[in-house]
Amino acid sequence: MAVEPGGTRRAELRALFAWPRVLDRMKAVVRNGVTTFVVLTFTLWLMPGVRATDVIDTMGLVVLVAVVGAVLRPLLLAGVTALGGWGAMLLGVAAQVIVMVVALELDPSKRLSGWPTVGVAALLAVVCAAVIDWMVDSGTDGTFLKEARRLMRAVRRRQARRGGGRLLTLRRPAPGTEPGLLVVQLDGVSEPVLRWAVRAGNLPTIGRWLRTGTHAVCGWHTGLPSTTPAAQAGILHGASREIPGFRWYEKGTGKLMVSNRPRDAAVIEPRLSDGRGLLRDGGVSIGNAFSGDAVTNLLTVSHAALPGRSARGWAAFMASPFGFTRALVLGVGEVLTELHQARLQRRRNLQPRVSRSGVFLALRPASVLLRDVNVSLVAEQMARGAPVIYCDLVDYDEVAHHAGPARPESMRQLESLDRMLGVLERLRPEAARAYRMVVLSDHGQSQGTTFRQRYGETLDEAVGRFSAPDPADAPSAPAEQEATREPDFPSRPVAPLLVVSSGNLALIYLTRHPERLDRERIDADYPQLVGGLAGHPGIGLVVVRESDGPVAYGAAGSHRLVDGTVQGQDPLLPYGPQARGDLLRHQESRHVGDLVLISAVDPVTDEVCAFEELVGSHGGLGGWQTEAMLVHPAEWQITQGELAGPDAVHRQLVEWLALLGLRTPDARQEELVAEEEPFAAFAEDRDGAAARLSHSRDG
Repeated sequence: MAVEPGGTRRAELRALFAWPRVLDRMKAVVRNGVTTFVVLTFTLWLMPGVRATDVIDTMGLVVLVAVVGAVLRPLLLAGVTALGGWGAMLLGVAAQVIVMVVALELDPSKRLSGWPTVGVAALLAVVCAAVIDWMVDSGTDGTFLKEARRLMRAVRRRQARRGGGRLLTLRRPAPGTEPGLLVVQLDGVSEPVLRWAVRAGNLPTIGRWLRTGTHAVCGWHTGLPSTTPAAQAGILHGASREIPGFRWYEKGTGKLMVSNRPRDAAVIEPRLSDGRGLLRDGGVSIGNAFSGDAVTNLLTVSHAALPGRSARGWAAFMASPFGFTRALVLGVGEVLTELHQARLQRRRNLQPRVSRSGVFLALRPASVLLRDVNVSLVAEQMARGAPVIYCDLVDYDEVAHHAGPARPESMRQLESLDRMLGVLERLRPEAARAYRMVVLSDHGQSQGTTFRQRYGETLDEAVGRFSAPDPADAPSAPAEQEATREPDFPSRPVAPLLVVSSGNLALIYLTRHPERLDRERIDADYPQLVGGLAGHPGIGLVVVRESDGPVAYGAAGSHRLVDGTVQGQDPLLPYGPQARGDLLRHQESRHVGDLVLISAVDPVTDEVCAFEELVGSHGGLGGWQTEAMLVHPAEWQITQGELAGPDAVHRQLVEWLALLGLRTPDARQEELVAEEEPFAAFAEDRDGAAARLSHSRDG
């Protein structure tokens, strides 16, 4: 170990014992002591058979808790880190209770006896402490921020020691100077919702960035399908055409693929990855569907594992008194808030609305826990100096599905995400790199009464009616047994007609045929199906392949997508000028359905009727679901045109990485030479387009 000059050591000691830092530590000690005293007094009062003791005894127990915590917490954190994954979660949850149990067992006054009694008292004390801390913070993130800073400083000091630096560093590490990029995805936030919230003053962090000119905001068009997996396949891998919907059926294997199911995501990712993903050069993926070829994957669905031993942020969050316990208390609050908000919707007869019980009730606290874990993991990776980090925060999207994209409860979630952006911004001085921040969304959401609520039948039932044989030919044939949705198990028989829905997009497969069918073949099996669905008031578009390319049918007309020929009333008009390009490109996706359905859109309100029971939906076309947003440093130029599609966003991010010097030369050369045409550019002749489409017929 090298001996440092005495002046440097004295400067570090003066920094350590500077009055502001000493005052902050004193405040923290006093607060923790008062909280522990109140909690223990209340806990002992509640416990049956506990004899009364004086204040001095309780104060002594407070000191004992502090001493036990100082000794045990580092050991527990080391154990949590060593276990990793589920072991870290289980031990981390128990860490606070273990500290309290040991302190109560060592209590000289012996007010509690027996492990069951001590255990219950310890658990009650930990929960009460978390509630009090939350009430003192008044819902702010100050304590969470302090814990994240402490974690980041510990990580950087550990790295300095491993790199041959000083064995003990008293002052905090200096901010990093090498550039880095932090990309935060706010799942489901449309550009109109973001701009509205900024103008209303409800997003102070993003609003400050835009008003002071450090950042700019632009919209980008998601195309079809407007889902997270398709968007992340494009943004992270530049391969959105591999994803035809949130769910789809693959005729070659006979499997129903659900993209947020880990085993399916693991199958899908190799199709996306060519080794040149957005995160290939030392990047980190946190909470995403796919990895982007990241070196480090944390809570990434396609890797289907909890963070391992190397993710100290995961362990620190679980073992910290302000980590899991805080998230647990906030989660309980979210459940109570959800019950109250759902009751208000019912009392006011607010329309449209859907049931907000069952699984969704559990999603509210889960999203809070996931958000805090993700931010802790981001903080750790910033301290480690990862060159690029991509993290998905899903809070808003989950609530907006059941409450509506612009309802107060959804906006409350968006405000909490803005606070998390503020936390990450305040953590940048602790990072090992000078991180620039980009905030984007993967899609928006569109509101509306569901298909079943509006028309009194599900889409499956409607398909069953139109696919039923003529009664004169088969009087005993069941009318509604033909269409069945989403077989989850391989042993379950697949229906001849399989309806797979993603928001207001539905893919219909004739499963008896191994290849994709055109209309002539479909009409031979189900002569009423295409016409019946096109005439249904809840269905705006039925897209089917014909001999000269795909055609979109509506109730009063058709639109040939290859050359734009319209007969009768153009069914694409309610969906905007980019609908033709969106649909034509979607037809080139692998495993697209024999029929593609888009629900009707209200021309006045832009409301859609989802085929699922969701009041806020995305997946298809219509409304705000295809209007995503991108907030970026103002001096960075948008060079990819109007950013039509997630693949264009991928190319733009790659270009910015190259600007920062974070992209290897071979990746830049391979990825930026070929420019994909924008969605709306279809100035090609009919024969050329038909030839291009013929290459995708096997998929």
